[in-house]
Amino acid sequence: MRVLVTGGAGYIGAHTVLALSGRGHSVVVVDDLVTGRPERIAGIPLKRLDLASDTAPSVLEDIMRAQRIDAVIHFAARKQVGESAERPAWYYRENLGGLANLLIAMERAQVRQLVFSSSAAVYGGSSGAVSESEPTAAISPYGETKLAGEWLVTAACRAWGLGAASLRYFNVAGAGRPELGDTAILNLVPIVLERLDAGEAPIIFGSDYETPDGTCIRDYVHVVDVAEAHLAALETIESAGPINRVFNVGRGEGTSVLEMIAAIGRVSGNSLAPTIADRRPGDPAFVVARVEAIRAATGWRARLGLDEIVRSAWESHLYFAGRPMT
Repeated sequence: MRVLVTGGAGYIGAHTVLALSGRGHSVVVVDDLVTGRPERIAGIPLKRLDLASDTAPSVLEDIMRAQRIDAVIHFAARKQVGESAERPAWYYRENLGGLANLLIAMERAQVRQLVFSSSAAVYGGSSGAVSESEPTAAISPYGETKLAGEWLVTAACRAWGLGAASLRYFNVAGAGRPELGDTAILNLVPIVLERLDAGEAPIIFGSDYETPDGTCIRDYVHVVDVAEAHLAALETIESAGPINRVFNVGRGEGTSVLEMIAAIGRVSGNSLAPTIADRRPGDPAFVVARVEAIRAATGWRARLGLDEIVRSAWESHLYFAGRPMT
């Protein structure tokens, strides 16, 4: 299969590109390289392009026709929740405009298979074991753009026979190789590692939730498993035809903030007692993915556990810090 991957030089994108290549697929990457790192995908054809630009549809169409693309995996998007609250119009233009331009090009080039990178942010403040049938109620402009992106994909499926799967990731962490790790200090694992390196205690926002240890519980899933979920979804679309499905991607298991900090301390050998701060508005106590739907439809399930997530994240942290791996 010949696959176009937008945002393929990013953290999850690069893992998926390498998984595709490892399965013998031909891959072309489009990325604006604002946060992507081309060295992650050395040897893979790469076109630098802003998907939200006015010229993007024609450029994408030309690439699809020239490379005889069969399918697209769409990662390219802005993804900082706080930034989206400060620049909502820009987020809508970048995320929805980029997706709209991609779909225009796909329709023109008659490319009818798409895996869309969505997010558990579409569930907003929902708590508990969350299934795909849970009401969607995004509480940030970022989450809204992902939810509206799913609607746009659905409209394209109805209009011209697109086959699609939208994957709602939960908390992605870890690294398949040290050089592929997450370099953005935006999520719990890299934030804790950064603070420990600086000799600063990790911060826990709220320790009085109705959970076993009083801290929030989340579903952490290894980035390698997330990459494999994209391949499983793509293979399902290829075999099933013009479907339109939404799938959660997680382990279906919860880890508390306190448990994650303890695991990072064990692996890094650098434990500091966390500082307890006030709760953050909108943080639900417990959010874990229900993953029966993706298992039933594609056979995919997460293989890697918390130890593999933390160990690989630590090795990547050492790699980017220029320190020897332990």
